[in-house]
Amino acid sequence: MNEKLRILVTGFGPFPGAPYNPTQPLVARLTRLRRPAFANVELSSHIFPVTYRAVDRELPIALTQHKPHALLMFGLAGRTGYVRVETRARNAVTMLWPDAAQTRARKGSIADGADAQRFGPHTAKLLRAAQDTGLDARASRDAGSYLCNYLSWRAIEAVNADNGPRLAAFVHIPPLARGGALRRKGFSRITLEELVDAGEAMLMEMVRLARRADQTLCRPCESRDP
Repeated sequence: MNEKLRILVTGFGPFPGAPYNPTQPLVARLTRLRRPAFANVELSSHIFPVTYRAVDRELPIALTQHKPHALLMFGLAGRTGYVRVETRARNAVTMLWPDAAQTRARKGSIADGADAQRFGPHTAKLLRAAQDTGLDARASRDAGSYLCNYLSWRAIEAVNADNGPRLAAFVHIPPLARGGALRRKGFSRITLEELVDAGEAMLMEMVRLARRADQTLCRPCESRDP
């Protein structure tokens, strides 16, 4: 029997300056989706505390527990008013801003002497999928130097390791007003519903890409994909 496709969708919890992180409800909504295209797909989720120690501890545990074929990760970009599909992870970590546990990095790089790591050409297809929903989505070469970039780096390491996921992608989303409140000054005009639509489109594209990456995976629903 063909193997079921497994996709792990991740987000982050609150952190200093962001007491509400919209990646949490977004991840919850995406992993509850019931679509014909997901009939033979196992969707799982994980929310990371915004600390370097949590990423280093919980990412390997989540990969071992869920054994995903692909990772779709979301993070909050507090100063961006559009969706950013990251194309790479920088070998950089901020020494200025502490994480949610008030821990500061002791050096400004993740790995000594290493260049930036790329997610791969599949990010262009995820970007098009998001744009096709009408959302303002753009490619990004700079995932910052905080936890989003750090998780991106560790995820690419996992893809490059033996028996790791075949694909990974990181998507930055803008801040939203909490609980459907009226839009306030400084908040994006993008709504959670629009983000769910774009996230679903990217998730469907990730399913297609992961199936192509491994021909042993079952694909009974591809002909019914919208």
